[in-house]
Amino acid sequence: MVTIAASGATLTLPSPFTTTRFQVAFDVATAAEPEKLNRQLESAARFINMHVAAGVPKENLKLAMVVHGGAAIDLTSDAKFGSVNPNAGLIAALQEAGVSIQLCGQTAVARDIRADDLLPGVTVALSAMTAHAQLQQAGYTLNPF
Repeated sequence: MVTIAASGATLTLPSPFTTTRFQVAFDVATAAEPEKLNRQLESAARFINMHVAAGVPKENLKLAMVVHGGAAIDLTSDAKFGSVNPNAGLIAALQEAGVSIQLCGQTAVARDIRADDLLPGVTVALSAMTAHAQLQQAGYTLNPF
């Protein structure tokens, strides 16, 4: 079972979706509260944990996160973040679980975030709008939570 620590508690129920393939995109725009994990990043971890616990094979879960706005800072190294980034471990765990994490390039420019300011594995998209359009065309559904 894959478990991503610090993702919050989940209710475990047997799932009728054990053969369903989930391709889900998360839109992340709100920054974490100071010294806390970003709740939207935690939501993706909970999604993985609860589905695997319910019997959905990990290989049937394909998640992507599109980050923009104030949440962009949560993808940066400690130096750019201004202190130890509490989200770094969760981001690494999400990526290890196969989650793609993209930063809106327009947000990066507006917030003076360069590629070398980002945590390892985070990629830059032309824009959040473009990333979501590409993900939809690839069969991803948008998670509204």
